Amino acid sequence: MRYKFLLHVSLFLLLFQTTVNAQKDSGYLSALKWRMIGPFRGGRTVGATGVPQQPNIFYIGVNNGGVWKTTDYGRTWKPIFDSQPTGSIGDVAVAGSNPNTVYVASGEGIQRPDLSVGNGMYKSTDAGKTWIHLGLTDGQQIGGIAIDPTNENRVFAAVLGHPYGPNTERGVYRTTDGGKTWDKVLYKDENTGAVQVVIDPKDPNTVYADLWAGRQGPWENGEWNGPESGLYKSTDGGNTWHKLTEGLPTVAQGLGRIGFCVAPSDTKRMYATVDAGDNGGMYRSDDGGEHWKSISNDGRYWGRGSDFAEVKVDPNNEDIVYTANVVVWKSTDGGYHWKDFRGAPGGDDYHRIWINPNNPDILLIVADQGAIITVNGGETFSSWHNQPTAQFYHVSTDNAFPYNVYGAQQESGSVGIASRSMDGAINFREWHPVAVEEYGYVAPDPLDPNIIYGGKITRYDKRTGQVQNIAPEAVRSGKFRFVRTAPVLFSPIDPKTLYFAGNVLFKTNNGGHSWQQISPDLTREAWDIPASVGIYTTDALKKMPRRGVIYTIAPSPKDINTIWCGTDDGYIQLTKDGGKTWNNVTPPAITAWSKISILEASHFETGTAYAAVNRIRCDDQHPHIYKTADGGKTWKEMVKGLPEDPINSVKEDPQTKGLLFAGSERATYVSFDNGENWQTLQLNMPCTSIRDLVIKDDDLVVGTHGRSFWILDNISVLRQLAVSTAQENVVLYKPQKAIRIRFSTYPDTPLPQEEPAGQNPPDGAMIDYYLKEPETGVVTLAIKDSKGNTIRTFSSNDTTYVIPPVNIPLYWIRPQQILSAAAGAHRFLWDMHYTPLNTPPAYPISAVFGNTAPEPTSPWVMPGTYTVVLTVNGISYSQPLTVAMDPRVKTSLKDLQDQHDYSLTCYNDRIKAAAYAEKIAVYKKTATNLPKETLQELNAFGGSVSRRRAASADISFGSLTGGFDAVQHTLQEADMPPTEPAIIATKKLHENFIQLEQKWLAFEKKNFKP
Repeated sequence: MRYKFLLHVSLFLLLFQTTVNAQKDSGYLSALKWRMIGPFRGGRTVGATGVPQQPNIFYIGVNNGGVWKTTDYGRTWKPIFDSQPTGSIGDVAVAGSNPNTVYVASGEGIQRPDLSVGNGMYKSTDAGKTWIHLGLTDGQQIGGIAIDPTNENRVFAAVLGHPYGPNTERGVYRTTDGGKTWDKVLYKDENTGAVQVVIDPKDPNTVYADLWAGRQGPWENGEWNGPESGLYKSTDGGNTWHKLTEGLPTVAQGLGRIGFCVAPSDTKRMYATVDAGDNGGMYRSDDGGEHWKSISNDGRYWGRGSDFAEVKVDPNNEDIVYTANVVVWKSTDGGYHWKDFRGAPGGDDYHRIWINPNNPDILLIVADQGAIITVNGGETFSSWHNQPTAQFYHVSTDNAFPYNVYGAQQESGSVGIASRSMDGAINFREWHPVAVEEYGYVAPDPLDPNIIYGGKITRYDKRTGQVQNIAPEAVRSGKFRFVRTAPVLFSPIDPKTLYFAGNVLFKTNNGGHSWQQISPDLTREAWDIPASVGIYTTDALKKMPRRGVIYTIAPSPKDINTIWCGTDDGYIQLTKDGGKTWNNVTPPAITAWSKISILEASHFETGTAYAAVNRIRCDDQHPHIYKTADGGKTWKEMVKGLPEDPINSVKEDPQTKGLLFAGSERATYVSFDNGENWQTLQLNMPCTSIRDLVIKDDDLVVGTHGRSFWILDNISVLRQLAVSTAQENVVLYKPQKAIRIRFSTYPDTPLPQEEPAGQNPPDGAMIDYYLKEPETGVVTLAIKDSKGNTIRTFSSNDTTYVIPPVNIPLYWIRPQQILSAAAGAHRFLWDMHYTPLNTPPAYPISAVFGNTAPEPTSPWVMPGTYTVVLTVNGISYSQPLTVAMDPRVKTSLKDLQDQHDYSLTCYNDRIKAAAYAEKIAVYKKTATNLPKETLQELNAFGGSVSRRRAASADISFGSLTGGFDAVQHTLQEADMPPTEPAIIATKKLHENFIQLEQKWLAFEKKNFKP
């Protein structure tokens, strides 16, 4: 057999090798898979609908989380939109005449500082299995859909338009052919969009729409309302419209967004939440909107009307009405008096209500916390702790093992969650809040993972649960500015140095007991107003007080005195002396209010840094990534290969020079050549906003703003591709260090499979290889120990083991893996055990849904160095593999070796005993005319297999097999020194086996021909 050692592969992990490749064939990446770890705590959801004829079925649209469907009243939710190029959803609606027809409006359809945009309308004709894009691409925000209850092809869409600038594709659109074409039927100007549209339930020709001239500014909390906002009505199917004004506040009185509804039982009755400052409130009309009257100005029912604006009427009683706000309120007297219906301290922030027209006790309510369903009129609700749609602003990890992932969750608080569970899946036991405000950074102490810093700014102790405010000012003086997200992070060089920023940079070396200001105000003193502000531009905007803040900090991993800071008003500042002096190194291309979203200081060169610049607030959807290699003197924009998609984050791999990662509003990207070329790394991840990403050891961890946390395990393949120049037909990558860790140590009955859980890392040593062409012959993989002994082999000709008739549902069992000979990239898992015995599989009580492996029948291998040999077409490729012990295990190497050796004795003797027992069975079956005494002796030698009778005085190969099985199980069940009873039992069993073997061989020689 020929051996080919891939020298270029063995050099893949050298840190300073220059990258020479540009984009890589996506086939090299296809074996990589993202895994979602949770948490299962819902995020902001504004789309909500059910199916009246099928009361168990509901759909929700999640802001940056896609579309989800439940068929069991909310017990479980499944994503049904993940294949589409946007995850930003503003509304979802089901055709009343055909429950298989579903329309989806993309773009959140709201105005707020952290919004996302979409790319138009979508339609499904098979209840969400497949989707068709219907256009209205430049609408960006579509907040409402209305479907003719008698005609599924007649649909209205409320297009709000660009949130940060003017555009013409906005207003109310109508289709009569199921979305093939759209007509703009209500439009005012490029600054005014539509946010809601409703068809009269009894008269499809009567249509209502709310126009809203809302505009978000380029700075935090900058917003305006234009002159054309208002409520409109059409009585001819949308051909003509007239404005409804009688009794409603005017624009001069502060009119903004109106949320409204029509009572199905009496379509003349309407209710509205009206956002109009001091003139806002709950309003009612009894004549189809022609006249209105205020029925309550209590802000609890209508406040924050630009955010919520939802009111719904019971389908059978026009006097029963609900309003969604911080709390859901219910009135039974036409809106004059209200009672709390659903809510919690702190505010759940409800957005939409859907009431089943056939049974008003069934309601779907969606909020900033996710979706809940009641089937008994509000007595009880389903949970939103089964929806992995959390919205994170940033992500960080600690130095624990397994490491934890942290982030601040929009509208909910904060999360610290394990990257791996010892229960086999990451469930609710694996995460807990860490007392950081919803927008903040989370910074775990590098020296003590029990201490967590974050927000503006607190110190949290996991052990006590206590949180302390450690802000630089105990009482704010107004000297410093902060907005929603304030950077908090540790120095990569000095683990005791913590940085925190507002408009100035602070640092502490004593855990926040005291702070040192190490910069002046680093933001702009003067600025130009971006063109996107348009008609709202005034001279006063140029003279307003400074509003910018430091949005990102990047301490150099090479030099403790070098620190980069980026501001949300478009400055990049640099100090090389620990903050004594600062230089503005902003590239000329970065204009005012171009948010420096993330700065990354190079791990290899002090003068190199990367900047992710997000200009969505300037109505710019282009990607912007800049690089400097000379300390900010010059910058180069590096976006080749990136689509029209704003960039939120850019990070450099700390081990491989030239390997970069970027997170955009829709996906993750990778560059193998220092940013010169980019390509998608979306793989199996749904389309969602990637707000931040970090490299933790060999893993890439991302924080999404709508789909919780995801991890790309083991990026060693990407590191090796980054420095590879060869185009080999076969590549065996150098495996990462494999940790000998137990997939699940959970001892009890499993959680029901309906309980939500994130995924654990792959179970075993990951062996990656690539085949350019399919191999027609046999592909083999061998594992050899340090002495060259082959301890495990796999083949593409292997077959799966036979699952016997077991007394469990097969959906618990892990899919089996066969070594692949197909073209492409492959990731094969070795469980770090010796070859399993050919015995019927048994499954543990502590099962993991869809991922339960058989109980092992062979011992763990020892920690140490092994060799992986892949043989393809007669050529062998080899790589070293290090197996390391779970670092939490403190058992000495000597004790582990003893455990291994005694286990291996049981394993080998059991194989031999089973072989003799099988041979005896053959003799009994094939030999004829055996004397009775000989047959009795054969039976005595064979015996029967039973763990319970392992210590039987009647020694047989069967009883020994059971004994070895029992003792091996005892030895292997924990990474602990073998107990004295286990050692004694092993020695006794081995002695008995040797004696019985000698007797058997003599008996066989005497009674049977060789």
